[in-house]
Amino acid sequence: MRIRVKSHDEGRDGAGVRRAAARLRGWGGVTAMAAACAVTAAAVLLPLAQAAPEAGSHPAVVREPASMAAAPAPWTLTDTCQNPEASLSPSAGDGPTIERIRKAGKLVAGVDQNSFKWGYRNPVDGRLDGFDIALVKAIAKDILGDENAVIYRAIPTSQRVPALQDGRVDVVVRTMTINCKRLEDVAFSTAYFEAGQQVLAPKGSPITGYDASLKGRRICTAAGSTAEAALKAQPYGSVPVSVPNQLDCLVRLQLGEVDGIITDNALAAGQAAQDPSVRLVGSPFTKEFYGVAMKKDASDLVRRVNKVLENYRAGGDNSPWMQAYVTHLKPVLPGVAGPPAPKYRDG
Repeated sequence: MRIRVKSHDEGRDGAGVRRAAARLRGWGGVTAMAAACAVTAAAVLLPLAQAAPEAGSHPAVVREPASMAAAPAPWTLTDTCQNPEASLSPSAGDGPTIERIRKAGKLVAGVDQNSFKWGYRNPVDGRLDGFDIALVKAIAKDILGDENAVIYRAIPTSQRVPALQDGRVDVVVRTMTINCKRLEDVAFSTAYFEAGQQVLAPKGSPITGYDASLKGRRICTAAGSTAEAALKAQPYGSVPVSVPNQLDCLVRLQLGEVDGIITDNALAAGQAAQDPSVRLVGSPFTKEFYGVAMKKDASDLVRRVNKVLENYRAGGDNSPWMQAYVTHLKPVLPGVAGPPAPKYRDG
């Protein structure tokens, strides 16, 4: 059942519908992608989810949690741990998690299928594509010798941590920000991309950024995201709207159900590329790093993924990282010089 967010100003409903209709006439990418993703998920992802590599180890159904506490705002995390981006030193050695994955013959990866240029269904062939998907393939190639030895499971933002804890996936490669709160529940690789929270709004909107211009505006974030946590900590008088996935925010913006979105600027750049009627406003107000998330006790897998990332970064402009950036992200997010430098800790 589709639930419409009621406008806080009933007099704006007609204008909102007219604006939405005008935008949608010139914009079919997101709506088409949403429909295609729904069809493809039913036809492809569910059979894959049922083909778990080990009986009983990867339940097929992704369940919504009874409740999901948002992570603390990123600017408060320095009080709870030091150097959250520091991970275990890289190693090509094997261990119990690596052996289990090899025995299964598949790497089970939690990904997005709705984030343009990161993890999305390519409209040409219907296959998963994007910067995050390229990294999943590199991990599978290293561990299993075959980049296609992957079971992809599309998971919403709020299910990234539970999916790992419940053993439904081996890794989550889904624009997931490393922070201290999440480190209580999962382990992370070293950072593979730097981003920041920013506001996405329609062109001509009075919203100027993450500031007082949000007052009285309906602002959308994905449940369980750092954007949701930031908006809860400092709403600037806005009306927060929470949805399961980032693409849901963009669709609601197109329908006139929300006035703006807060998300990672790296994700927002892809959304703006899908819809030329929206733009990033203001400046990024956080600095965040994406990492590959794994089960907290899977230290052998963490070290192995960090070894993969060492090789992935190596080679400067000819590195696999830079090749993936040029292929997937440079058209929508130009000016990135390279990956963030890895940080390691003892233990």
